[in-house]
Amino acid sequence: MSNFFEEVKRRKVYRVAVAYVIAAGGIIQLASAAFPAWELPNWSLRLVIVLLLIGFPIALILAWAFDVTPEGIKATPAPVTAGGGYRRRNLILLILGGVVISAAAGFFLIPRAAAHKVDKSIAVLPFENLSDDKENAYFSDGIQDDVLTNLSKISDLKVISRTSVMGYRGQGRNVREIGKALGVATILEGSVRRAGNKVRVNVQLIDATNDQHLWAEDYDGDLTDVFKIQTDLAHKIADSLQARLSPNEKARMDARPTENSEAYLAFVQGHDYFNRPDQLLPDLEKAENLFQRAVELDPKFAAAYAQLSSLESWIYQSFDRSPTRRDKARVAANEAVRLAPDLAETHLALGYLSYYIDRDYERALREFKTAQADLPNDSVTYMAIAAIQRRQGHWQESTAGFEKAVTLNPKAGFIWENLAINYLAVRDFAAAEKTFDRGMRAAPQSITLNAMRAMLQLDWKGDVGAIEKALAAIPPDFDPQGIVTSARFNYYVLSRRYPEALQVIQQSKRETFHDISAAELPRSLLLGRAYELLHDGARAREAYQEAAGFVEAKLREAPEDASWHALLGQIYASLDRKDDAVREGKRAVELLPESVDALDGPPITANLAQIYATIGDRDAALPLIEHLLQVPAGLTTPTLRLDPIWDPLRADPRFQALLEKYPVKT
Repeated sequence: MSNFFEEVKRRKVYRVAVAYVIAAGGIIQLASAAFPAWELPNWSLRLVIVLLLIGFPIALILAWAFDVTPEGIKATPAPVTAGGGYRRRNLILLILGGVVISAAAGFFLIPRAAAHKVDKSIAVLPFENLSDDKENAYFSDGIQDDVLTNLSKISDLKVISRTSVMGYRGQGRNVREIGKALGVATILEGSVRRAGNKVRVNVQLIDATNDQHLWAEDYDGDLTDVFKIQTDLAHKIADSLQARLSPNEKARMDARPTENSEAYLAFVQGHDYFNRPDQLLPDLEKAENLFQRAVELDPKFAAAYAQLSSLESWIYQSFDRSPTRRDKARVAANEAVRLAPDLAETHLALGYLSYYIDRDYERALREFKTAQADLPNDSVTYMAIAAIQRRQGHWQESTAGFEKAVTLNPKAGFIWENLAINYLAVRDFAAAEKTFDRGMRAAPQSITLNAMRAMLQLDWKGDVGAIEKALAAIPPDFDPQGIVTSARFNYYVLSRRYPEALQVIQQSKRETFHDISAAELPRSLLLGRAYELLHDGARAREAYQEAAGFVEAKLREAPEDASWHALLGQIYASLDRKDDAVREGKRAVELLPESVDALDGPPITANLAQIYATIGDRDAALPLIEHLLQVPAGLTTPTLRLDPIWDPLRADPRFQALLEKYPVKT
């Protein structure tokens, strides 16, 4: 062996080995820093390492065989005393040594190569409530939600929204499966114990790819220390994931929303009710009371005012379009602006006010984009912007926005629903069906997705049976705001089972019903429709007159509401008040034209076409129908064939020609 080492020294192999190791180390360090910035895949760094490892024994062999001299590269002369056997043995030892060193280096370097590119994505699972009082579950959810909100402010992170993680509460823990389902590399889980004003929070950050703990922390303090805990957690997570924080992001994370612990508790509990998946009116009213209590306890609590305004706007949009509700939304938004005009939640509140109440889509879009700049990981902002874009007729941009929202909130059924609505509107029924299926796999508990998939089959293929199956799957005691009863009524009407349509309304004790588009329908209207289809003219007229009084009262409260004008026009048409019916239908179109709203405008135009059909003005109805068969969010021929409201047109050859001219692609 002494002969071998002397020969290695004589041939200057040591120098080449050291120089190679230094150069290779520099190349690996440079690649590990540059490749992630260039967004190259992890295997590209591993390939560089493998090539350098293979090159090491080759470099040793070349150093053994050749030497650099003033005359150039020449073969190194063999020692005169060494025989051929020694030379072969020394060369074999050199090659084996190089291979062993490369293999040992590869054992340590290759598995760690992927770690140089940090996947900056995280899901915060529901925190376990360890308090003796199990009613404190809302508090542990509040801690989790605030941590999520802080992380959502970091643009360099991908953060999964609250809706998509809440389904993992109380389930068996399988971090790898959760990470794969949500598309994240890390999982934060924890527990909260509250006793009076004392709080203990335990958290651990886990690598979802291998289920290894990255770190764990315990925090103890008073309720007033909660914000410090949440901020510290967000900073620690950002550091672990190597996320860059701008000065503005850091300042927003460090800001305290309130110094009043009781106001904070009311806000957290209100937020819990507001974000329940079904968003039933009783839950929203509880949230309203809690937000109001929060601002009473702390009149400077800007985030609570903003949430209260957003809540009032949503209730106005979905349940109660009264001036009182509208004014509540505006007053709370103005107070949020006065207290914190730059707060992201303030801009969200202003956006919803402009969107749902004022229908000022341009201003709503500006407000939502401003909020998105401060909440880059919040799926709500992407949804809100996408919702505005489709009303402006920008369907492709809108669809891309909903797709982005899905990546941030993959378990939220309502996002899948909105994405599918876009495909439905542009009549890409195959894509809509796939989207509904993806959504139902992600949120199998969603009744709305199942119902809307059935409506897709109706618009696409005229399949009424799909609605029957969807209705059969709904629990018998589930009928929020009468939506299910309304759906059953429509199913029986489309199936031309009119006695059963009448019976389903007669058996209900409700006085108003909401349909799938959230429109409020008086009981008398549905009874009138059923009696009319059963050719019971006297009872139909009596019911329609009562329905007209109901809608006229609504219009006195909200004279600029297009949907009430449209509904009143239908009622007047059924009462044979032709001029009044056309006036109301045209007024609805004036208030909500397709040029202003590409999503809700076409249904208002369709309502006018239905009014013309009902009063027997075929010349006015048919051009509108042809127009609606061509524009997004309009009509489809399968529904025209089925719905008895179009029966007055069926004998007209022009109507039949339209059905043949605009077939739905299957």
